[in-house]
Amino acid sequence: MEGNGNSEEIRAGKANRVTWVGFLINLVLTVFKLAAGVIGRSGAMLADAIHSLSDFITDIVVLVSFRMVKKPADEDHEYGHGKYETLATAFIGIALLFVGLGILYNGAKNVWSVLVLGQSIDAPGIIALVAALVSIIVKEWLFRYTKKTGDEINSQAVIANAWHHRSDAFSSVGTLVGIGGAILLGNRWRILDPLAAIVVSFFILKVAWQITRGSLRELLEESLDEETKKSIMEIVGQVEGVLEPHDLRTRKNGNRIVVDIHVRVKNETTIVEAHNLNNVIEFRLKERFGENTLISIHTEPEHE
Repeated sequence: MEGNGNSEEIRAGKANRVTWVGFLINLVLTVFKLAAGVIGRSGAMLADAIHSLSDFITDIVVLVSFRMVKKPADEDHEYGHGKYETLATAFIGIALLFVGLGILYNGAKNVWSVLVLGQSIDAPGIIALVAALVSIIVKEWLFRYTKKTGDEINSQAVIANAWHHRSDAFSSVGTLVGIGGAILLGNRWRILDPLAAIVVSFFILKVAWQITRGSLRELLEESLDEETKKSIMEIVGQVEGVLEPHDLRTRKNGNRIVVDIHVRVKNETTIVEAHNLNNVIEFRLKERFGENTLISIHTEPEHE
């Protein structure tokens, strides 16, 4: 238990470090983009700035969740606090959905006002174009840095936050195209600004749905995929002395998997031998799926 606690302390430390870096960068970038949107008269840049603002919320969620995740198992949470990480991931996905829908709505409203109502859109300024370019470079770097850390510590919450950074970069790409087209191609092409925002919103919504769906499945205790379950059965079945692995049940708890399985052994097997068999099974499963894997083995005689 102590080793597991130290492991979670290390994970939480790395997650907090990368999230604080993102938080501070988002603070500077959001202020810059808001100013550029106002001064540059760009609706797309203002929407982009609001997207960056939403990153603050998800950064805070990740920081708070890992304060809970790093806590060792206790009387109230005997399997640890991994679900807080899953809950944080779901929150990030839902936040991204709202961001995507907001950008889609604003873009569609501006396109409608131009095509149907005949209204004009202000020409964006160069500062908005510069802000979009800076945002793309910074947010893409932040995505790669955060994604690398998330993969290292096997944290879906950190990985989801990384994709939130990339969605901001995607948003800025659309903003760059829209603002650039509106500036370089003249008045007739100012509609490119909101059109680009609409296109980008679909990318954001796709990522948001993937993140939300995966975390909700985990919160609802959905079983692991068939390939993983097949791998578990093969590993257990290859242990010498195990006759018939069956009644496999699986789920996820944060960054680790939970395995509940029944095995049959020969009738003459002693308690000590059965215990040693279980130790071998646990060792091999943890060797394949990680030291934090939670394993429960029910041993049965060959013939009951």
